[in-house]
Amino acid sequence: MSATFGRPPLWQRLRPYISGFDAPLLAGLLWLVAIGCIVLFSALQDAHVPFGDHLRNLAIGFLVLFVTAQVPPQRLMQLAVPVYTFGMALLIATAAFGLVRKGARRWLDLGVTVVQPSEVMKIAVPLMLAWYFQKREGQIRVKDFAIAAVILLLPVGLIAKQPDLGTALLVLFTGAFVIFFAGLSWRVIALLLALAAAGAPVLWHFMHDYQRQRLMMLLDPQSDPLGKGFNIIQSMIAIGSGGVFGQGYLHGTQAHLNFVPESHTDFVFSVLAEEWGLAGNLVLLAAYTFFILRGLMIASNAPTLFSRLLAASITLIFFIYAFVNMGMVSGILPVVGVPLPFVSYGGTALITLMLGAGMLFSIAKSKRLVQS
Repeated sequence: MSATFGRPPLWQRLRPYISGFDAPLLAGLLWLVAIGCIVLFSALQDAHVPFGDHLRNLAIGFLVLFVTAQVPPQRLMQLAVPVYTFGMALLIATAAFGLVRKGARRWLDLGVTVVQPSEVMKIAVPLMLAWYFQKREGQIRVKDFAIAAVILLLPVGLIAKQPDLGTALLVLFTGAFVIFFAGLSWRVIALLLALAAAGAPVLWHFMHDYQRQRLMMLLDPQSDPLGKGFNIIQSMIAIGSGGVFGQGYLHGTQAHLNFVPESHTDFVFSVLAEEWGLAGNLVLLAAYTFFILRGLMIASNAPTLFSRLLAASITLIFFIYAFVNMGMVSGILPVVGVPLPFVSYGGTALITLMLGAGMLFSIAKSKRLVQS
């Protein structure tokens, strides 16, 4: 039938879209998603959340990834200013009349849905900064880094004021990576770190009580074992009880007896460590290492400054997410509510990560097109 009307079969029409995907990066992503599905099937048993909801979120996420991967970097560059401006407008609107939940004003009711604008800035900020440095390529001066700092600190300040220190720090890191890869001097970085260390007492003064308590629990969770320190203590017990090969799939006692908090979201790593042990942890670490190294290779081979900065920043976002989450549930970092990329249950965060992965695929595809 298709030959009669001169139209190629469907698989031939879809082939240019599918064949453009970077195979190693896709393999790393599917590896992580598979681990996430296995762990969440267990973690969701006692969370009263259907596993089908996670599959639905994954389907939406992969659709976002597929569509984003078809957008060339040149078009992404054109979208940088509108996306950043839109995100800033949402943050300002949230500060003015956003929804207040548990003492934080982080959400905005748009009528048809409720959104958390800070999630938009995790992508908008590196996109905007990569656009800015691309425009200044070949003539980047000290003042350009100062302007970039303003572009970065405006949304960070608004997010921190909500208050949402965890997300503010994530956005800060995503932008800082772009500024660093754009050529910021190591001497300037050392000066900034020294100023940050000197300003720590001042920051402590402006922190909210719950933020101070999180830092204190990091230093001594046993000071309040049945209160503020309970979550991290139970998480560390779960991780330690896994041993080398774990207690067995679906047999994690801490997770399934509801001792581990948020076992399907922020503390999902505890479930993995308890049921699969050190061996399972190493498999997950290998998957992240493979995915992140491939992302950095794509960044190093990208054809334009914009693509290189954006790809490197997005790749290191995945690293920061994974590092902070594992450190948080292991008791070496404060609890800040950061999901484990492609493993934790979630909607908005998963879609944001898939959007970032889609940009990586887009940049990898553009490199092959330039070479051909």
